[in-house]
Amino acid sequence: MTRLQSQQTNGRCPQFSFSRLLRCCVRELCIAYGWPMSWRSVAKVRWIAGQIRAHAFALGLFLVLAGVAGCRSPATPGEGKPTLELTSLSFQEGKILKKFTCDGAGDSPELAWAAPPAGTQSFVLIVVDKDTLFGSFTHWYFTHWVLYDLPAGKLELLPGLPKQKQLPDGSRQGRNDFDKIGYGGPCPHWKSEHRYMFSLFALDSRLNLPPGATGKQVEEALKGHILAHGELIGRYRR
Repeated sequence: MTRLQSQQTNGRCPQFSFSRLLRCCVRELCIAYGWPMSWRSVAKVRWIAGQIRAHAFALGLFLVLAGVAGCRSPATPGEGKPTLELTSLSFQEGKILKKFTCDGAGDSPELAWAAPPAGTQSFVLIVVDKDTLFGSFTHWYFTHWVLYDLPAGKLELLPGLPKQKQLPDGSRQGRNDFDKIGYGGPCPHWKSEHRYMFSLFALDSRLNLPPGATGKQVEEALKGHILAHGELIGRYRR
């Protein structure tokens, strides 16, 4: 009787471990189909189990690091509850219309907001995906739009802004996490519904960052300058 066969006589598998589970499954297949079993098959199964375990760990580590390194941190929260009312005609019952996503034209949506407090010198708008892979425990989210140095007298954005660094009114657009300038529409994977947070900040100064700044650079620059902020969440499922 071989070692592999003797391990089957007790009617159960050894104490649980990933590699032993694999070996146990292979032994069951050998018995069921009458395949020959020998010490060489045992060694081979152990080797395969070790390779699978090592590659599974490497893949998991890669996914975690990719999720953290590839995405920026969320928009800097304003102090207290939102005080600027932010609305959009590009949403229907809280859902972003297809035209403003990667499944449509990918145009930037229409947005409007209430008058800001006295002393406002500019606005900043940052849009992030709140349901980015690993976002729930890393608190790092995918940035879809960075817009800054909007004039203080501006109270709306028309849909379909050009994807260029400098707009005619002096507003500047940053680089999103698609590595492109301007708005990048929602494009969630696995047909799951994602939440997209539009965060508007009224600031006591202009940021005067160069066009094409990243979301992280803008978030750092606006700290200590927030007079008021507003939030609007739109959902989208492919």
